Amino acid sequence: MNEEYAVNSANTGTPVSDQNAFPFLEMGTSFVIGLAIGYFMKKFFKILLLILGLGLVILFVMESQGVSTVNEQALENGVSAGVDSFKGLVTMLKDRLSSMNLSSGAGAVAGFFAGLKFG
Repeated sequence: MNEEYAVNSANTGTPVSDQNAFPFLEMGTSFVIGLAIGYFMKKFFKILLLILGLGLVILFVMESQGVSTVNEQALENGVSAGVDSFKGLVTMLKDRLSSMNLSSGAGAVAGFFAGLKFG
């Protein structure tokens, strides 16, 4: 049997070469742009939380050893300001993606949310 026309495992009779390993590449350009931005934002947020959590654990360990003291109100205000900044960034990106051409704006926003889901 010719490898180019090998039948897939579901026995549908369609050639294997017609099946795309990356279904997102068949979407529009705006969807792929939104997907990339959403994926990046989710990974960036996870790394940011990892660094913040590590810093807080080190700070609390230092406090328990008597090396430093923690001003809890300043800590809460700093974290709140960071969360507000991140929300503003996400809102700005969603607005920018939705302001693309009318037909591609919906695809870009859908790609953004798909990137958040798969990231």
